[in-house]
Amino acid sequence: MASTQQHGAPEISRASMVVAALSTVVEWYDFTLYLYFATVLARVFFGGGNGSLLATLAGFAIAYGMRPLGAMVFGHIGDRIGRQRTLVLSMMLMTLAMLATALLPDYATIGPAAGGLLLLLRCFMAFSVGGEYTGVVAYLLEGARADRRGLITSLASAASEVGALLAVAIAALVVGAMSTVHLDTWGWRIPFLAGAVLAGGVWIARSTMDESPDFLRQLKQHSVPESPLRHVLAQHRPALLRTFAISALGSITYYVGITYVPAFLSSSGSLAEGRSLWLATLAAVAVILVTPLAGALSDRVGRKPVLIGLGIAGMLLPLSMFGLMAGGGELRVAAGAIVLACLAGGVSAVGAPATAEQFPGEGRLSGLALGVTVATVIFGGLTPFLAELFVRLTGWTALPGAMIAAVALAVLPVLLTMPETRPGVARQGTAAISRGGFTAPGHRD
Repeated sequence: MASTQQHGAPEISRASMVVAALSTVVEWYDFTLYLYFATVLARVFFGGGNGSLLATLAGFAIAYGMRPLGAMVFGHIGDRIGRQRTLVLSMMLMTLAMLATALLPDYATIGPAAGGLLLLLRCFMAFSVGGEYTGVVAYLLEGARADRRGLITSLASAASEVGALLAVAIAALVVGAMSTVHLDTWGWRIPFLAGAVLAGGVWIARSTMDESPDFLRQLKQHSVPESPLRHVLAQHRPALLRTFAISALGSITYYVGITYVPAFLSSSGSLAEGRSLWLATLAAVAVILVTPLAGALSDRVGRKPVLIGLGIAGMLLPLSMFGLMAGGGELRVAAGAIVLACLAGGVSAVGAPATAEQFPGEGRLSGLALGVTVATVIFGGLTPFLAELFVRLTGWTALPGAMIAAVALAVLPVLLTMPETRPGVARQGTAAISRGGFTAPGHRD
């Protein structure tokens, strides 16, 4: 990495960093909106009925299977021709996908084909955002001062939750402002049109961003890998395993502990549809507040101890929190939802720099794409569907919490044995760490 970057002075303009940090709003606005609107979309595109919600959640899970493919494609582009170009391209495709979703015909118009068209657009959207979050995380990490990487990179997670907050707030406003008939006829289109406008604005803003200083370093040193994915698979396989494990914990705490909660509360009868969406708004605010604190803490004490603490919390808290929410009563439900949201926000905040620091600049996006998105498909896209299915089959309302606890238990040994990646600490043991697949950020292969 260039010398100024090594001494802690960022080479990316503040405006570019702000655009990058805020632009994850769109990705999570769209996917969170889909889950928060799941009961509405079940009626609009799948005709209602007993299996419609499961069909809607299954569509979410199937579409998530496209994320690794998109991540590989955009990760390759980012590693070969630059971070900025791939971020512009992905946002262009996301804008088109959201606009097309808002214009889809519904079940009442074309019958079962409506659900099929929705699934196709979800697949296109998932492909487009496959490398979105990982691209932004890499960009922020490479542009931040070494002693503030945890805080700055965690802003991608905070901005993601701003997108979730916008999604749930707009959904709650739309649901609360109109009758079910108007909502199902045309009101559901409003949040998706708003998302298309938001994505278009970010698309324009991204065209003004600087290129990552680390990628410029690679161009100058002629170290850009010909095949980034092959490079990562050959030299950083242990780092891929650690990235997968951290992302698995982050995915299941987020998708079961936050985005599935409104559907859980509605289907279990704990809260009405509109009230559960407002509760999710409070949870999103809690995450936004917790995220920078967790990122800054990881800059002070290290990524490893913070992740270990969050892993232990993931083993102990979710079971009781889901049991608390299923018991009914708005205060009990709010307490459970906010605790789960803070847990997920903490893991996402520290997981962002910890995973990006597993790889050097060469091949970083491809490494993140493989490790993060595969974990997200398994422990993110599938888990809301599985959680709803298992609760219905067993009648055990705390079962989603048990799913989180099981993943936390499986991931904890990886967290206990992983090397510290915080700059300064990592440099003290670079030689030993490199043999395990990690190269300190900024260190060239």
